[in-house]
Amino acid sequence: MLGKGIPLLNQKSSATFNEGENLPKLCLKLLSDQKKAWQNLREGYELLKEVRERDLSYRGFSVRLQYNPGRIKSSMAVVDEKNQKERQCFLCLDHLPQAQKGIFYRKDYLILCNPMPIFFSHFTISHLDHRLQTIAEHIDTFLQLMADFGSGWIILYNGPKCGASAPNHLHFQAAPSGKMPIEKEIRGEKRLTLMTKVDSVLIYRAKDLGREVILLEGDDRMAVGSVFNGYLDALKKVLILNEEPMINIAGFHEKRKWRLVIFPRRKHRPDIFFKGGDARVVVSPGVIDMGGLIITPMKKDFERLEGAAVKGIYKEVSLERKIVEKTIEVMR
Repeated sequence: MLGKGIPLLNQKSSATFNEGENLPKLCLKLLSDQKKAWQNLREGYELLKEVRERDLSYRGFSVRLQYNPGRIKSSMAVVDEKNQKERQCFLCLDHLPQAQKGIFYRKDYLILCNPMPIFFSHFTISHLDHRLQTIAEHIDTFLQLMADFGSGWIILYNGPKCGASAPNHLHFQAAPSGKMPIEKEIRGEKRLTLMTKVDSVLIYRAKDLGREVILLEGDDRMAVGSVFNGYLDALKKVLILNEEPMINIAGFHEKRKWRLVIFPRRKHRPDIFFKGGDARVVVSPGVIDMGGLIITPMKKDFERLEGAAVKGIYKEVSLERKIVEKTIEVMR
């Protein structure tokens, strides 16, 4: 794309990230400028001021429900292959809204403000080329983003079949850390069971969280990336898959350590999402929901969901414990 697309890239770039710069500072300036220039973004953040939240606890783990009607389009998105081929990709440079601009990042990406935010600073890191959402060959970029944003921020990835609203266009998300309950829960040592150590990278399984959670931790970026890809390969072997297994990932970089929180999945949406009438619950779990911040764009769902129902949703969409443990065995 770079070539004939350079004039368009120049038009859509408000700044370029250079090594050593403060990336969060650049992003927050972009957000401030875009709110002034882009009406849809400004309206999205105005709607965010009206969201309501409530906390739930159930058998040792916690979640936070967020009533966010501005996310209804994303929650209801039709992400099957036929629909993706027929609609314009909203992350491609030539389809971005006229007022939307971004930060040119490491030659291949544009950091954009998310016009349907869940957090008060919510960014999408979109590849300049229209290429499939996949993590294995781009884990180095994911880990580099974690380091460039630094502590206080979280980098997010949704697999193409479990939460990505643009499964045909490679992208990540960035947001301030501390907003998802999982972040606090995995800091408790009693939550984590050390499963094995591979090339200096520790692999933990988090317990009693209502869903399966794997944590990779290491201080060598290349080693963490290699072990992560080894985990993906082991998961493909156990599940007998040729394609990317369903996963969501949240990444933190703290005290010179890379921490990948992995949610292995077996399905995208729970059965209640497809029920008719009042029986339907519009919860479409992506990485943020799996992290414990459950987005409910419908008021009735926000008001009626309780801990047992959330546990049921998690159990249905999360990979079974025996498969998670078998995958770790394969890696040993």
